[in-house]
Amino acid sequence: MSKTFRPWKIDEPLLLPATVQDFVSEDHLARFMLGVVQEEIDLSKITGAYGSERGQPPFNPIMMTALLLYAYCSGIYSSRRIAKACRERVDLMSIVGFDAPDFRTISDFRKRHLKALSELFLQVLQLCAQAGLAKLGHVSFDGSKIKANAMSYGRMADRAAELEAQVAQWLSAAEAADAEEDKLYGRDKSGEEMPDWVADKQRRAEKIRAAKAELEAEAKAEAEAKLKEQAAADEKREAEGRRKGGRKAAPPSTVPDTKVQKNFTDPESRIMKSKDGFVQAYNAQIAVDAEAQIIVAQDVTQSGSDCAQLLPMTDAVEANLGRRPEQVSADAGYCSEENLAGLEDRDVDAYVATGRARDAVAGAANAKSDSAPEPATTPTRVEARRAKIKAGGHESPYRLRKQLPEPVFGQIKQARGFRQFLLRGLEKVRAEWALICTAHNLLKLAHRRNLSAALPLVAAAA
Repeated sequence: MSKTFRPWKIDEPLLLPATVQDFVSEDHLARFMLGVVQEEIDLSKITGAYGSERGQPPFNPIMMTALLLYAYCSGIYSSRRIAKACRERVDLMSIVGFDAPDFRTISDFRKRHLKALSELFLQVLQLCAQAGLAKLGHVSFDGSKIKANAMSYGRMADRAAELEAQVAQWLSAAEAADAEEDKLYGRDKSGEEMPDWVADKQRRAEKIRAAKAELEAEAKAEAEAKLKEQAAADEKREAEGRRKGGRKAAPPSTVPDTKVQKNFTDPESRIMKSKDGFVQAYNAQIAVDAEAQIIVAQDVTQSGSDCAQLLPMTDAVEANLGRRPEQVSADAGYCSEENLAGLEDRDVDAYVATGRARDAVAGAANAKSDSAPEPATTPTRVEARRAKIKAGGHESPYRLRKQLPEPVFGQIKQARGFRQFLLRGLEKVRAEWALICTAHNLLKLAHRRNLSAALPLVAAAA
């Protein structure tokens, strides 16, 4: 006897009309996002930008904001991918309904309101603080390099030659094909025009050549400036009766180094060292609270070094939440005498890794026993900090410098797939990073509220 299966009802009409909200469960993130955006976030800066009644009515900006925030929480950042998901995924349909915006509408909305969208970070952070997710007992700082694209000077010449060779090959093939078609169809038939992609290749090669010429001009100008400086220094020595010793220095090169970079897509990004080697990138900074891994401050810089960001990020935490953290931790990239002194002035207990800084106490203990005793010296702040960390042992808050921020970067980069900025320019990249951090905090807030809602049910069942 054959097995009986449940009826497959893909063609059966619904008896009662359904709404898009029926597509997702009551505790779904999409419903949470709609509730937060509609009831708890002030969007007056966005809605107030619409005044004129002329033209086609725009999509509701509250809906568009909820869509963007939910898409970022889901790891969808491209406007084309968001638009495609609005047509195919029921969770996004529960936000936009059956009237999905196209990718250009989504992209234009994000561009138009980018600054106002980035400012939502502070509002969401304050909601997290009200929910008890950010208590500032301990805050840890870290930075991560987010990639950008660039091409070296040496590679420019090679790539331009490759593109021009391809164009020449295609032109030759096209001419041969045209000659053959002329024999068959005559010279007045269509199909003789060059394809658009050939023109695109030509324009790309021209752009690379232009960037290469800019680098050569910069190298020439730099060499001329160095020659003028050397000539001025020589004249000054001659006037003072001094002679320059040693071998005569080689003249500065007017040709750029083959490894020098020219980024003609985002010139405000910088070459930085990362775990993957040297990359064109921005340095994304976060301050993470120990209570629930909420990001309490964030920024993006053009510097590959983290050291100059410790005090500004500490002040940003206070500006965002009205008070300083009691303790902070950070890795060795943030360690300096000035930073430790600044944290002391702010009355913040600091656990900053000292890296290879020498421990004065250990150095004295390892000195030769037959050496004459040296006068006691006051240890530097770095040495004193290293001794304090060592004395704290395994239970010291020092360990939190890795346990707090690194999982957050892992969630952003690995779980939600954000590994490269979509926007260009420091100002836009800062706004994009603020949106990424806002999405992270919203996910933490949604988890806490769902957990809080479930606790009474668990207690009643017990």
